[in-house]
Amino acid sequence: FNHLLNDTTDQAKPKFIAYPTLAYSPETKWEIGVSAVLVYKARQDTNNRLSEIQSFSFGTLEQQYGSFLEHAIYTHENKYFFLGVVKYQNFPLSYYGIGPDATSEVNALVNANEFRFRERVLRQIKGSWYTGFEVDFERMKQVSFDWESDELTLNEPRGSDGFVDLSLGWGLIFDNRHNVLNVRNGSFVELAFLSSRESWGSDFNFDSYFADFRLYRPIKKHNVLALQAFGQFTTGSPPFNQLSLLGGDKLMRGYYFGRYRDNHMVALQAEYRMLPLSFAKRFGLNVFL
Repeated sequence: FNHLLNDTTDQAKPKFIAYPTLAYSPETKWEIGVSAVLVYKARQDTNNRLSEIQSFSFGTLEQQYGSFLEHAIYTHENKYFFLGVVKYQNFPLSYYGIGPDATSEVNALVNANEFRFRERVLRQIKGSWYTGFEVDFERMKQVSFDWESDELTLNEPRGSDGFVDLSLGWGLIFDNRHNVLNVRNGSFVELAFLSSRESWGSDFNFDSYFADFRLYRPIKKHNVLALQAFGQFTTGSPPFNQLSLLGGDKLMRGYYFGRYRDNHMVALQAEYRMLPLSFAKRFGLNVFL
């Protein structure tokens, strides 16, 4: 009972937890999955920042499936910082349109086989400042739009028959969070630029600019106020799935991922975290706006 509710392991040792998940949505019906989290400090040195690797794999009764791997990894003495995500899924996407043409009803159900890889390889400049190379690769194939009406088929977006995108760029990051998984105090800032060109294998020419500002401040002993301002701005001719997408499980929760999509997006969110609960150190509660 104590092991279940309270974290009793040594702070220097790696920690791993895996657990099953169950979900339901109209486009997938029942979904069964497995999530896992590994956290550790390089060389088990408590002076190093906490590295985090998260994975999630799922299958649905509609014969859909997918797998995700996210990581924030620091090397010894925090000299290098690897931040990225790998995603593979055969999963339907609800498409509402682009920009002002987005409707309140689903325009089409997009079936596709998608692979995406985004990685930042960053070197410490000084203190909490990092800079380095960024790459974003996405491939969508076997794409089909099941339109709700024949009139809407005239509005097929760029990339509706599948595409390959390879974006290369550079990023600057400030990160003084000591615990990425459970931040109590600190700041995170990312300014990044990515460019996609047909000359190096992409199907479209466009540029993307990112600005991500996060602030975490402790309130009393156990509570934390987290604030985030995020902007993504695209120029050129991006495919529909490389536009700025609003929603999802991390940014503007409560909106379906891609419910709104356009060239530019600015999003603001706040979260108040009560961590941990007084009777169980493994559990907390939060509210967000």
